[in-house]
Order: sequence, then C-alpha cells, then structure tokens
Amino acid sequence: MSPSTWPPDPDAPLQLERDGGVATLRFNRPHALNAVDVPMAQALLTAAQRLAADRSVRAIVLCGAGKAFMAGGDLATLRADPLQGAADLLEPLNAALMVFAAMDAPLIAQVHGVAAGAGLSLMLQADFVFAAEGTRFNLAYVNLGTSCDVGASWALPRLVGLRRALEIAMLGETLSSADAERLGLVNRVLAAADLDAEVSAFAQRLAKGPTVALGHLRRLMRESFERDLPAQLAAETAAFADCAQTEDLKAGIEAFFTKQPAQFLGR
Repeated sequence: MSPSTWPPDPDAPLQLERDGGVATLRFNRPHALNAVDVPMAQALLTAAQRLAADRSVRAIVLCGAGKAFMAGGDLATLRADPLQGAADLLEPLNAALMVFAAMDAPLIAQVHGVAAGAGLSLMLQADFVFAAEGTRFNLAYVNLGTSCDVGASWALPRLVGLRRALEIAMLGETLSSADAERLGLVNRVLAAADLDAEVSAFAQRLAKGPTVALGHLRRLMRESFERDLPAQLAAETAAFADCAQTEDLKAGIEAFFTKQPAQFLGR
C-alpha cells in the first residue's frame, strides 16, 4: 500500500499517515514546538478512535513535525482559566490514551528535539521509544507550579522506580538523551539522520508480527502491577486461549514442525 495522509489539510494540528499496517500520527504545530492545544488534543482522540476501528492497523508511531516531539501543553490555553483550560485539554487526551491502551497494535514514540510536560507524559505511554541524539527531556510540571497529568504518575514509577520518578518529577531538571537511555525512559538513542528509517523499519517489523499476541503481551505486562500472581496466571491463561484461535499461532506451530527455526525464533 502506498502512503496516504489524513486529513488532507496540511495545516491540521495532527496528521495521520498510513503505510500498509503502520499508522503514523504526527503532531503538527511546529511553530509552537507542537505544544498541545485543544484542537490537537481533540484530533488525537479522533485519530485514536479511527485507528481502533480499523483492524488492518498493526503498529502506531507517534512523532512531531519540525524541531520537537512536543514541548508540553499550550500555556495560552491555560492562561485565562487554568481549571477549565486543563479540563478541555485533559478530557480528550486521557480518552485517547485509554483507546490506545485497549488496542492490540503496539505504540511507538519517535522523539526528537524536546519532549517536555505533556509531551513527555505521552511519550511514557508508548510501548517503545526511539530518541534522536541531543533530545532533551523534562517533566516540567513542577516548574509551572503544578502536578503532572496525562498518565505520567502511572508510567514513570513503573519505568524507573519510585525514587527516580520522584526525583525526575519534583526537581524538574532537564535530562539528556543519554540520561533517558540510562534510566530506561527510552529503548534506544539514534543519530538524528537515522531516526526516521530505523523507526520505520522497526514499526514494519512489528506490523508483520502476531498482532493479537502483541496486544495481549502489552496489556499483560502493564496490568501485572495491579494483580497478584494467581490473578496474573489466570489472565495469561485467558490470553493464550484467545491467541490459540488465531492463524498466527497455527502458522508458528507449523513452522516449528516443518523445521523453520528462523521463523519460529522470530528472526
């Protein structure tokens, strides 16, 4: 399938591009370092719902146009009425996260320039994060005198542990790409020139994988923090039973018995 873009308006706050089973969502307010305003938040929810309804979507990439991934929330939205402005932003953003979390398709963040505030919070929700060398990361909320949102307090302790999460959140210091990789905030740091190609290849690899199984894996791992061992074992058993009904499992078993170890081992 040749790449296609929606909506056709090049100035829309969010661009959705499809290339086969891979969907790319590009934040598109480069003049504002992609700071999320209400139209962008609403567009993200609409795009998430559109992708969730399309079973041909097998991997999703989040990225930003221009010089940054996302520099946080649009402060102009909050300036006049912080309480109402936050509600107008968070309602669609939180709803979009819940849609992404329920999908089988893995979520990949392709990050460059700056990931701050809500941008970092969104990045933390991804299953995989690839960052360009020189990217700067800052949770930033405390620097504005507020606590965090968009799921940061849920994701950050799970990724780096409680003490590191408190340090990142309460000090509001900027982290380098090397810091982010060392702490486990990102999977891999790449040369900026290689970022697009590497993420595209990785997304296509996931898109060729067993999507139902990948969906169960991403949910099992995330939800394991809320379950005791018996409940987790039961969830694993139910997930395996669901996978057992797919053609992917049948093909994997046949590959093993027909001596195709490379396919069986995922190579």
